[in-house]
Amino acid sequence: MSVDAKVFHEDKIGRRLDRCVSDTIVKGCGGLIIGSAVSLLFFRRRAWPAWLGTGFGIGVAYRTCEKDLNSLK
Repeated sequence: MSVDAKVFHEDKIGRRLDRCVSDTIVKGCGGLIIGSAVSLLFFRRRAWPAWLGTGFGIGVAYRTCEKDLNSLK
């Protein structure tokens, strides 16, 4: 009997959601850091590049999570 046969469907969903949350945190913080660096270097310390980078990071993580959860069917 394989190991996958003993894993419940809810456990698979839980693991994927855990990956989604950690991916969102990592990509959101990465976007914040890149946006802050761009802000410091090019835009005279404006706040909008940092927020824009954070939004892009969270958006990419959302899209990745959506694909991952839809492939579970």
